[in-house]
Amino acid sequence: MAQQAYMTETDDNGGSGPERRGDRLRRLIGRLAGRLAAGWRGDPRIWRRGLVVAALALLLSLVMLLHSRIPNRFGNLGSLTETFLPWLGLFVPLFLLLAVVRRSASALIAVVLPAVVWLNLFGGLLGDKTGSGGDLTVATHNVNADNADPSGTARDVAASGADVVALEELTASAVPVYEKALAATYKYHSVQGTVGLWSTYPLSGVKPVDIKLGWTRAMRATVATPEGDVAFYVAHLPSVRVKLQAGFTARQRDKSADALGEAIADEPLSRVILLGDLNGTMNDRSLNAVTSQMRSTQGAAGSGFGFSWPASFPMARIDQIMVRGVEPETSWTLPETGSDHLPVAARVKLTTPDG
Repeated sequence: MAQQAYMTETDDNGGSGPERRGDRLRRLIGRLAGRLAAGWRGDPRIWRRGLVVAALALLLSLVMLLHSRIPNRFGNLGSLTETFLPWLGLFVPLFLLLAVVRRSASALIAVVLPAVVWLNLFGGLLGDKTGSGGDLTVATHNVNADNADPSGTARDVAASGADVVALEELTASAVPVYEKALAATYKYHSVQGTVGLWSTYPLSGVKPVDIKLGWTRAMRATVATPEGDVAFYVAHLPSVRVKLQAGFTARQRDKSADALGEAIADEPLSRVILLGDLNGTMNDRSLNAVTSQMRSTQGAAGSGFGFSWPASFPMARIDQIMVRGVEPETSWTLPETGSDHLPVAARVKLTTPDG
């Protein structure tokens, strides 16, 4: 049987351009690594230098690994740490750089531990888990009481294509503006206190939810979707403050979170969607009354951390879409509006009551 040889075109040096460039890069990296190793080889102090950096790396590992054990009785330090927990990972490359500069083998080995802990905690959020299915799109936005362009903000949120939209921090003077701007897209709506729900599907069972504030910042409604009834909760939990003397003051927020959790636990419908500004992240133990019984759409079907606040430089996801008895398909943040929060949206699949 005849045999046929297949050959690729090469240059005079016997290799393609990209291959030669790749080989040169590998050789360069190899030479640099060799020089670095040669500079460290035979140095008896590489294990004694950088012990402070190594100790700090180990301390960072313990903080991330045992964050739930950090007590809240001292200025709510535990909740403060958990709110910005993902950002602790920035110390890893810093410690790595210090270890190289100090030529410390001890520090280099120690830095591996916080890197592994951080990846174990948040590595799952780095990938893209978004899907293409779903039969209901929802969005929530803290529009900011001082929003200078409520009409524009309403149009931006409506442009997301959401079937159901929740708005928080509504003022009495701005409510008519939002109602007018959203009327063409959403036939049904209800405003309870400073929160509101707009829907393309009929609403029923609308009522305020008592979250122990003395005024209304949460509501509940049944949305009659083509796939059946879904209970919607809209909530704006009290703000938290970071004070020099008092620390992370969040007592009222925590009390309201417990009340909201009780209301959701008592919900008779099996399919529940919570939309709102919870002024806390999924890592914050103080929201456990809510987070223990619901799933975050961002955690289940998002891409990245989905930070929503502050809008100018998002550092935490305190605006949440959470579900129970509903399957998240995709979750994302929307472009900046006139608010200090970013709107967040999700598309979900409405499972059967038994599903």
